[in-house]
Amino acid sequence: MTYVKPSDVVTRMIDAGQSKVLLSTRDTLVRAFMGGAILALSAAFAVTVSVRTENPLAGAILFPVGFCMLYLLGYDLLTGVFTLAPLAWLDKRPGVTFPGVLRNWGLVFTGNLAGAVLVAVLMAIYFTYGFSTEPDAVGHAIGVIGEGRTLGYAEHGAAGMLTLFVRGVLCNWMVSTGVVAALMSSTVIGKVVGMWMPIMLFFYMGFEHSVVNMFLFPSGLMLGGQFTLTDYLLWNELPTVVGNLVGGITFVGLALYATHGRTAPGRAGRTVPLEGRVPVAAQG
Repeated sequence: MTYVKPSDVVTRMIDAGQSKVLLSTRDTLVRAFMGGAILALSAAFAVTVSVRTENPLAGAILFPVGFCMLYLLGYDLLTGVFTLAPLAWLDKRPGVTFPGVLRNWGLVFTGNLAGAVLVAVLMAIYFTYGFSTEPDAVGHAIGVIGEGRTLGYAEHGAAGMLTLFVRGVLCNWMVSTGVVAALMSSTVIGKVVGMWMPIMLFFYMGFEHSVVNMFLFPSGLMLGGQFTLTDYLLWNELPTVVGNLVGGITFVGLALYATHGRTAPGRAGRTVPLEGRVPVAAQG
C-alpha cells in the first residue's frame, strides 16, 4: 500500500514542521536558496513554453516540474513552511516555539529571495545577450507580466489590493495542498502526481505565489518593465506574502489538523457499532 491516510499525513506534516523549525541556520538558508532558484528556473521555463507555443495551458502543465524537483530534493519554499511550521508549534512539539517558527519563516524568505534574484539576473543576461540587445519575446513577456501584476492592481485601488490578497490566498491553498499531497504517497510517482495537479491549477489560474514573484518582478525590472521596485513591493510581494500565509495555514494546515489531527468526539462521545445502526430506510 502506497497511500497514506489523512490522519497519518497530518502526523507527517507536524513532523516536517518540527524538523524545519529546528534545522540549523546554514541548512535552512541553503535549502531555501536552492528552492527559490529551482522554482525561478521553472517559472522561466513555463513562460518560455507559453510564449513560444502561444498556449498558456502548455506552460501551466509543465511548470510543476520545478516544484516536484525541489520537493524531492528536500528544499524549502516560504509557502510550504507557512503551512507546516505552525502545526509543530500548535502540537507543542519539543523545542518548537513561536519565535522559532518566525525565525524559520524569516530565513526561508531570505534564502528564497536570494535564489530567485540570482536566477532573475542570469535569465536577464540569457534573454539579452548580456544586456547588449533588446530582450527577446520571452523577456518582453516577463516585463509585461510585471507591469500588469503591479500597476494593473494599483489602477483599481482598494479593490485591486483585495484581489491581489485573494489571489495570494488561493495560490497557497493550492500550493500547500500539493505539499500535503506529496505526503499522501510513499512512492516517487505517487508524490509527483499528487503535487502536479494543484500546482498546475494555481499557475494556469494566475494566482499570486510570493516566491515565483521574487523571480518574475526583479527580472521584469531588468528586462524593461515599466514599474518600480516600490510598485513591486507594495502592489505585489508584501500583500502576496500575507495572502499566502492566510491561505496555507487556514485552508490546508489548520483544516487538516482540526479534523484529522484533533478529531472531535462523535455524538454522545461514542461511536455506534456497525451492527447497532438503524438502516437508513427504517429511520423516522
